[in-house]
Amino acid sequence: CADKWEEFAARVSGEWDGFGADFTVAGDPVELPANVVPDAYREWGVQVFDWQTQCPTLADPAAPGALHYRLVRLLPTVGCEADAATVHTSHQRHVSSATAFAYGGAGGSYVATWPKGPSAVLEVEHCICHPDNAEVRVRLVQTVALAKDAARLRGVKVFSEQWYGPYRNGDQLGGCALRESAFAAGERLPASEVVGQWESAARFSGALDPVTVSILLQHVPHSPSKKIAVRDTDMSGVQGKFAGLEPDHEPRRTARDGAGVVTLLPKQLWSSLKVSGGDGDGDDGDVVCEVGWLLGHGSAVTSTCVY
Repeated sequence: CADKWEEFAARVSGEWDGFGADFTVAGDPVELPANVVPDAYREWGVQVFDWQTQCPTLADPAAPGALHYRLVRLLPTVGCEADAATVHTSHQRHVSSATAFAYGGAGGSYVATWPKGPSAVLEVEHCICHPDNAEVRVRLVQTVALAKDAARLRGVKVFSEQWYGPYRNGDQLGGCALRESAFAAGERLPASEVVGQWESAARFSGALDPVTVSILLQHVPHSPSKKIAVRDTDMSGVQGKFAGLEPDHEPRRTARDGAGVVTLLPKQLWSSLKVSGGDGDGDDGDVVCEVGWLLGHGSAVTSTCVY
């Protein structure tokens, strides 16, 4: 376990810079507040939906579970204006404050659930590294309101990030050298790319008490021309704290039929929230929070949190 954490810590630590945007449940991007947008954009009739972001992240390889990151949103600028970049907000998080955290060793991916205020609201954060390029990742954060008889998705935050070097606590603000670009107003993923019967080819799992975690490699068995390989992270329960993942080759089938609340997003991404089992209204049923990233060549990565 210590070796897996050490490998994960090396992958996840560093300066992750890119862009972030908020989306409604319907998948519409949320425009930035008028008071942070330069007048030039309004004069040109340009709407601004994306924050330029930094996410310096540090995990201690010698201390499993010791991870923190700082999310920085920079004020929009006209052109590059790297020297004029100004911090709008800076928010730090430590794994010790998460209600659950699960990580995958080699890839640097993780899932975390964070309490949001005193009410029964959670932020479910899915961090997915590209399986072919560990220096490229997306983070999707689902805001979920929990009630006795229902679970409701309030919105989705999306961050598209790349690794720019070892951890420096964000001491250099972004500018022209940023390899990412704004994406919030881009074309959304078609629903037809999400719906289907999926079958796992491999599985990686771990257990918290009472949280169960697994990663699956999946494909669509009845469509040879559209084979989809998927890594799927399951977290059952919102309590417990921390888990790594181990190989488990038991196959699993997953039907994605568009049930529940499905939010189709740019960057080939999607989010869904549904209730499985119970009476169908959330009572005594599992709440399933899922996100997915279609990668091309008929492949995708998904992350699912079940509680």
